[in-house]
Amino acid sequence: MEINSDDLKTFITVIDSGTLSAASVHLGQTTSGVSRALSRLEDKLATSLLTRTTRRMELTEEGQLFLEQARAILGAMEEAEESIRIRQQKPAGRLCLSADSAFMLHCVVPHLAEFRQRYPDIRLELNSNEQLSEVLEQRTDIAIRIGLPEDPAQHAQVLASSPLQILASPEYLLEHGTPQVPEDLAGHTLIGVGQQGAEQPWPLRHGGGNSLPIVAALVASSDETRRQLALRGQGIVCLADYLTAADVAAGRLVPLLAEANNGQTQQICAVYFRNTQLAQRIQCFLGFLREKL
Repeated sequence: MEINSDDLKTFITVIDSGTLSAASVHLGQTTSGVSRALSRLEDKLATSLLTRTTRRMELTEEGQLFLEQARAILGAMEEAEESIRIRQQKPAGRLCLSADSAFMLHCVVPHLAEFRQRYPDIRLELNSNEQLSEVLEQRTDIAIRIGLPEDPAQHAQVLASSPLQILASPEYLLEHGTPQVPEDLAGHTLIGVGQQGAEQPWPLRHGGGNSLPIVAALVASSDETRRQLALRGQGIVCLADYLTAADVAAGRLVPLLAEANNGQTQQICAVYFRNTQLAQRIQCFLGFLREKL
């Protein structure tokens, strides 16, 4: 004879209620019916779960172990049922998403048709606002950002990690040559971020350490601007895969110095206020985006 969920529910209800009579009220059964159900369960397990006296019941050692497992099993069943109910429901309503322009263009826009087909009742509003503090004070439901937020009032859910690569266009390499070791970059035009003349680390192992400090000849604050400069043969750039995977696949950009790459990644995070309860439409979007990333 196999144990079923009714057996587990009866056993847990008896323990939580304290007496057979109280459990019978919760279960809508007679006291004798509950007692027989417990006896059948013990027969199936070939062990005693409870010691019964006229005044009280106590769990045996086996009963205590079985109670923990029974609660876990019923909890997992309830969670599974809830997940199916959510899938059968139709999420709806306005969803305002903020992301920087590069992420919006490369990771959101290409998949919007599929998302709208899957969730036709969700009304999307897309904002390319770079200032996270301003975004979350406005009508934004969720913001996608690269890296974890520094403000403890904001909660971040990591959606994916995107590797960093050193890249250049075939045209640039044809004209200027291909660097063979990280130190060769000193003789090339480098495209970076930050202030002109300032050193910045690139994820390359070399004789002096695990990252290579470079000084860029061209600097731009936008990842998309640096990508466009590299595509037009203006120099060598360090960018994340989420921006450049299609370019590499099409041969528009060529990965360089792969053997020296230290494996550094950029975390892609969904940011929202810690006390915000994620609505179903937001959960659907984050699950969809995680699937695509």
